[in-house]
Amino acid sequence: MIKRTKPHELTDVFRGSVARREGYVTAAQLRGPHFRRLFQDVYVPAHVPVTHELRCRGAALIAPKEAVLTGRSAATVRGVELAQPYDPVEIVVPEEHRFGPLKGIQIRRTAVKRRESRPWRGIRIARPARIALDLIFRLSPRTRGWVRRLRTAVPDVDAFLRSGVVSKRQLGRAISGRRNWGIRLAREVFVLCDPRAESLPESDLRVVLTVGGYRVTPQFRILRNGREVARLDLAIEETKTAIEYFGRWHAESDQTLRDEARRKRLEAEGWRFVIVTAEKLAGDYRKILEEVREVQQDR
Repeated sequence: MIKRTKPHELTDVFRGSVARREGYVTAAQLRGPHFRRLFQDVYVPAHVPVTHELRCRGAALIAPKEAVLTGRSAATVRGVELAQPYDPVEIVVPEEHRFGPLKGIQIRRTAVKRRESRPWRGIRIARPARIALDLIFRLSPRTRGWVRRLRTAVPDVDAFLRSGVVSKRQLGRAISGRRNWGIRLAREVFVLCDPRAESLPESDLRVVLTVGGYRVTPQFRILRNGREVARLDLAIEETKTAIEYFGRWHAESDQTLRDEARRKRLEAEGWRFVIVTAEKLAGDYRKILEEVREVQQDR
């Protein structure tokens, strides 16, 4: 006996084929305004807010049980929001499984040791050290240049380390002895990553400066009589050069006034500033390096 249609009882992600078979919805209702399609055969009621975690749960409904949620998706599920709601859900499956391709799901075929993951929503989710690795391995094989991959991976790993979910020592142990495709990138990211960074753009800027040959200290504290009087995003200590990221929130009038007053105080003490806006960071990074070089030459 077919159940009476009860679309109002559906409050979470579900398989469309199962809901139709059980009599909860009709095909016409699924195509209507009351439901939103997330993936092939995966739906959610239209009133439910779409988050990346929700889409991960939806992907788990159609992935093979051996699949492992990892990378930015697993980090976001663990509370480190590296993925936006509609970013691809990142899944690793063993080579022998022919899953995908599917729009909205990024699938990599590679080995994940059983101890590197645990059960989650009918599939598996990577453990912290493996998530950190896949934040790097997701960028291989090469589709972008070396510097661009570093600028993507290091900020992600910085944020994940900063959360405390995994330590840099644990990441180092996970990298040691591996021969995965992308291991050279992983080793370089390990050298560059630093949990002291307080934002993704700040990490990105640090990579740019390091690639340019500068040795910078993140979150550099300026002390007076043992008390912190200022903190700089990035500092070249030898030449008292501060490089700071000027995010959009800095453009608010009150914050702008505070920033200017702070810079004037530090300039009086011999510090020189290079201000990097979001637009500059998104453009040709060599222009940022040229600005820093000009300040160094003035010194």
